[in-house]
Amino acid sequence: MTGTVVVTSRSFSSGTVDLVARLEGAGLTVVRGSTTHDLEELRPALGRAVAWIAGTAPVTDAHLAAAPALRVVARYGVGVDAVDLDAAARAGVVVTNTPGANSEAVAELAVALLFALLRGVPDGDRRVRRGDWSVSRGRQLAGSVAAVVGFGRIGRGAARRLSALGCEVLAYDPYTPDDDVLAAGARPATLEEIRDTATVVSLHAPGGATLVDEAWLAACPADQVLVNTARADLVDEPAVARALREGRLAGFAADTLAAEAGADSASPLLADDLADRVLVTPHLGAQTREAVDIMGALAVDGVLAVLAGRPPAHPVVPVPGGRA
Repeated sequence: MTGTVVVTSRSFSSGTVDLVARLEGAGLTVVRGSTTHDLEELRPALGRAVAWIAGTAPVTDAHLAAAPALRVVARYGVGVDAVDLDAAARAGVVVTNTPGANSEAVAELAVALLFALLRGVPDGDRRVRRGDWSVSRGRQLAGSVAAVVGFGRIGRGAARRLSALGCEVLAYDPYTPDDDVLAAGARPATLEEIRDTATVVSLHAPGGATLVDEAWLAACPADQVLVNTARADLVDEPAVARALREGRLAGFAADTLAAEAGADSASPLLADDLADRVLVTPHLGAQTREAVDIMGALAVDGVLAVLAGRPPAHPVVPVPGGRA
């Protein structure tokens, strides 16, 4: 097996397993490239690539056209919304992903953010460092009406943890039958019921539509806390900032903001006056040693399978035969 594998994921092979060595041991040359997928920076490497282990940035028709020998794009993660799947199919390029690899890691982060918000952990740390040992009173997660919006692997993982922590768990997912929700220990609910009654909401929907908007914030309980470890576009950030200032929402945490996806200005949620009610992490939901190892291994498995002429385990765009 010969050829160049372009890697544009920042964390690939940074866990406990040397996945670069695995690719090189198969006879391949590994070249690191722009994590933003800047086409001009990537063009020389793509020109000789047979495989691309891609991060979260866009993979466009233009990228694929610059890679005439490319046979597989192994998306390092589960989301493929940034990949032009139609262009890949036309080009005969197989696209794979790594479903489930980071589910436990993201579910854990969602619950960690909830705890941190409810107990004021970041604000308490900042105050102590200033010499202020005054006490602020938080809330317990146990006994909350907690809702999960999106009931895929990550949503189910969050629901399982919330239930174990003593919450009544509601779940909304238009693609999951009610019987499956009940079997997983949650109660099926509409978005409206969740909006109107839940005191804790964790978002795990795929994105593409704004769920938390002015209408949501006008109807939700004033003590509601929201956590978004999914997609930034699920949330109207200016509306959330206004609701927090006006006392119509108790807290908000996110692992991504619109600015990460290229918004023109900084998020209003990062204003200094909201620091005691807003907690943001830099898209680190999948960044555990375990998740990095699993994602990387699955991506490498997909690359090696396609290059060996075998069907990959997790195809998103399976192309019979693919590029020779």
